[in-house]
Amino acid sequence: MLGRLLKPIFPRGLYGRAALILLVPVVSILTLVAILFIQRHYERVTQQMTSNFAIVAEHLRAQVDAAPDPESAEAVLGELGAALRLETSRADRLPATAFDSIAAHDILSRLVLQELSRRLSGIAAQGFVGSNVVVWLEGVHGFYGLRFSPGRVAARNPHQLLVVVLIAGLMMSVVAFLFLKNQVRPILRLARAAEAFGRGQSLPYRPTGATEVRAAGQAFIEMRQRIENHIEQRTLLLSGVSHDLRTPLTRMRLALTMMEDEPEAQALLADVREMEGLIDRFLDFARGEMAEAAVPTDLRALAAARVHEARRAGQDITLRDGPDLPPIRLRPDLMARALDNLIGNAARYGTRAEIDVLQEPGQQVLTVEDDGPGIAPDDRAAALRPFVRLDPARNAVRGAGVGLGLAIAADAVRLHGGRLELGQGTRPGLGGLAVRVVLPA
Repeated sequence: MLGRLLKPIFPRGLYGRAALILLVPVVSILTLVAILFIQRHYERVTQQMTSNFAIVAEHLRAQVDAAPDPESAEAVLGELGAALRLETSRADRLPATAFDSIAAHDILSRLVLQELSRRLSGIAAQGFVGSNVVVWLEGVHGFYGLRFSPGRVAARNPHQLLVVVLIAGLMMSVVAFLFLKNQVRPILRLARAAEAFGRGQSLPYRPTGATEVRAAGQAFIEMRQRIENHIEQRTLLLSGVSHDLRTPLTRMRLALTMMEDEPEAQALLADVREMEGLIDRFLDFARGEMAEAAVPTDLRALAAARVHEARRAGQDITLRDGPDLPPIRLRPDLMARALDNLIGNAARYGTRAEIDVLQEPGQQVLTVEDDGPGIAPDDRAAALRPFVRLDPARNAVRGAGVGLGLAIAADAVRLHGGRLELGQGTRPGLGGLAVRVVLPA
């Protein structure tokens, strides 16, 4: 429960947490020193010095009280005060003295007055006047005033120790933070390399830092190499298979073209064309992760170009008007294939569709909404997996497909560091499947 309450307060970045790890012990040590040393050590020293002063004051009052008359008492008080380095005075009546108020943080001054009251009897008035302590004692010959520095009864300037400890703590914190920064930097470099690889970029990376960080970096390099080799082998395999399949398909197409008079020729020719389309889809899926340089691209202009091509092919799809948007870094060919698949998916299961491109905080969102039956919420996660077809729920009469359209688009969006979301449309006249492509700006 406490962890959930404190979680929003704690920093989320590695540097912030490292600084917190350094500062919390330093602040704790300074607080402990302030409590134990100042309140314990200085308190005991003050009590001892106040007790000694009380003995001196009691002796002074006893000597003054032993004088035969007030004039002699005042003379004795002056002589003893000079010997004890005290400012003294005598009065027949207690003078009205305006004592200064004590600040709330001045613990030692309160302790001095408290100890004087406890250890010295016959105090008529006491307090601080300026930087001195003033005590009025009641005696046989009137009231005796004692004025002295607080250093006589208390260990002053405890802040000097705090200043020394604070400066030393800050210096050690800076040194520790610089050392920790050198340890954190390799972790951040590894995180940037891993994030870039997740977007399809292979940044130069060399393991540095502590032994554990080097081991993690070397494991990442080996993993990246294995993934790149796997992608390359998959692409080469599918390319080779497609090349081997296109040769017999081409012969079959030529043979069927020469057999136009046969009743089954046109049906077989349609099957050959469908097989060639499936091969193209496989290649598109395999090429999705191939390296392509990301360049600043106008997402709305890219969508307008794909809409124009779709309308030339007879598909009823429009791009909603909107303001000009700043370019974002995209792989144009990869994103174009993703848009083509989304447009083709909308045209397959609906009669018309609309595309909208909007700017949101930190991201740009492209939405494709059709007037088809949509996808049930329970089936949306499965619809993004390759080779999964939801034809019974998606109007299989319009054509089956191979189940790669949304998978190709989702992979392309993920390689750009974005995400593809499926939902239910809400626009008037549409209300089918709504596909949101969220890309970081």
